[in-house]
Amino acid sequence: METKAISLGRTLAVPFVQELAKKGLTSVPPRYVHHDQDPPIISLDSCSPQVPVIDMQRLLSEDFMDSELQKLDQACREWGFFQLINHEMSSRLVEKLKLETEEFFKLPMEEKSKYGQQEGDVEGYGNVFVVSEDQKLHWGDKLFFTTSPPHLRKPHLFPNLPPSFRDTLEAYSTGLINVAARILGLIGKNLRIENNEMALLSEGRQTMSFNYYPPCPQPEQVIGIAPHSDASGITILLEVNDVQGLQIKKDGMWIPVKPLPNAFIINIGDTLEILSNGAYRSIEHRATVNSLKERISVATFCSPKMDGEIGPAPSLVTPETPAMFRRISTIDYIKGLLSRKLDGKSNLDAMRIQNEQGKSN
Repeated sequence: METKAISLGRTLAVPFVQELAKKGLTSVPPRYVHHDQDPPIISLDSCSPQVPVIDMQRLLSEDFMDSELQKLDQACREWGFFQLINHEMSSRLVEKLKLETEEFFKLPMEEKSKYGQQEGDVEGYGNVFVVSEDQKLHWGDKLFFTTSPPHLRKPHLFPNLPPSFRDTLEAYSTGLINVAARILGLIGKNLRIENNEMALLSEGRQTMSFNYYPPCPQPEQVIGIAPHSDASGITILLEVNDVQGLQIKKDGMWIPVKPLPNAFIINIGDTLEILSNGAYRSIEHRATVNSLKERISVATFCSPKMDGEIGPAPSLVTPETPAMFRRISTIDYIKGLLSRKLDGKSNLDAMRIQNEQGKSN
């Protein structure tokens, strides 16, 4: 049983981009310039393909469940992303969290620094996945910490937040645990994974990342967060201030995501791809920035139990469909993730089983 908060990795300290952006720069410091990023291939207009929309009310309705489950299965197999509407989370609570998040990033630097990352730990206010002094940096800051289970919370973070923010976040965290449990249960039903196997995720760890991407004088030269897939089971994203920037990679093209009102954007993570033995695929995505306005988002990661093992569900592994991924402890999996910079699906690729010819499945 998990008994206390632990540190699984470290990140190098880097300047806060929000403070850098306040200096009125006309050009971007060299360490933030990314020359190798792909431009968006598809512009955001009425003809652009958009991620599927899943209706939670229909998923829970006897009359519409079967057809909506089919849509959910198709979305997970073909897109790895969907927008969830009618999710039953209080709109008043969600709006309050948005407001509290914006207020946090308006705090003076000396106040925000109280939540700074401590030596040898990735949780806190700063950045993550910075593993070398010459690594190119992201144009953004984040407040990242564990929200559930409560005994894994770091004392100087969640419990020490401003009271109104903390109380709102407590309710939001609990609500998303329920939303995630329902979605994961339905995904397990679609995949025919045993309930005890899905418990790796449905009873797992919840972390949150509050992301701030300042405006940039040369947005085409920087990236808010580099292309990557999430290590989680699923990720639930809330766009805070209606500024678009999320793009997903599908069929070799970068597609901007236009958030729907009162919707969550949910994506499949690497752990669920592993658990499903490749049936559902995690998808590369990235965050872009603009020159006019900051973008703020809250990503909630529904991740495996810390005392569990990650691998394909035994009920899905047969002689005809052998395991595509190794089995490893959750702790070793996360340590591996945090030891490298974000780079596409490199974390998942490290888990693949090689076949006789030396090629991964």
